[in-house]
Amino acid sequence: MAWVYLTIAGIFEMGWAIGLKYTEGFTRPLPTILTVGAMIISVILLGIALRDLPVGTGYAVWTGIGTVGTAILGMYLFGDPATAARLASIGLIIAGIVGLKILS
Repeated sequence: MAWVYLTIAGIFEMGWAIGLKYTEGFTRPLPTILTVGAMIISVILLGIALRDLPVGTGYAVWTGIGTVGTAILGMYLFGDPATAARLASIGLIIAGIVGLKILS
């Protein structure tokens, strides 16, 4: 169950990272409230997952999910560059996440 909590926490991390763009420097109330809510949920779920997972593994996977998801969403939503090097780097992060899962 810890991995489920960790995965959901990573998804909420993507949500708050993307949400930061929509807050426009925390000047828009609704996006700001949603972004802060996603931050809180993400950290709470990470904390729950870390009851059963090693902290290094849990934190690395959490940030990895957030990083990969945010990078992909940035390409889709904001037209961030999707160069071969960037996509290869995302692939390396995914390989690291899978490796940590397999070894835990």
